[in-house]
Amino acid sequence: MKKIVSVIGGHNCTDKVEQLARNLGKKLSKVVDILVSGGLSGVMEAVNAGFKEGKGLTIGIIPGYSKKDANKFIDIVIPTGLGLARNVLVVKSADVVIALPGKAGTLSEIAYCIQFGIPVITLGAWDVPGAIKLNTVDAAIDKVKKILG
Repeated sequence: MKKIVSVIGGHNCTDKVEQLARNLGKKLSKVVDILVSGGLSGVMEAVNAGFKEGKGLTIGIIPGYSKKDANKFIDIVIPTGLGLARNVLVVKSADVVIALPGKAGTLSEIAYCIQFGIPVITLGAWDVPGAIKLNTVDAAIDKVKKILG
């Protein structure tokens, strides 16, 4: 079975978070087969850009109806028309989720992970009981490897 990770985070991000996301994506491409995200800008675009430097397939589960809304690093666009409700699909698609900085949408996705028992790693994001808080991309990659076996 393919190894799938979802990466969640904000639409707008600082240069520092953008670099973090891109580095995370690049390193994830060496350990998982598929990267799922919300498919839009910010953290989502940066992590997909990094992942595409490697070998992997990217899936964007977008909130609207138009495939044109997805960022250019998405291989498969799934337009849902569900708005924020699509966050459930983003996390339920994954074997493990990594949360980078974001706002309430990111927090809702972390909460869904905890609710559904999906391992969720926070990397510079929300500190939520039940989530695995780590401080570096390498620590997150090691944890993903351990979780996925």
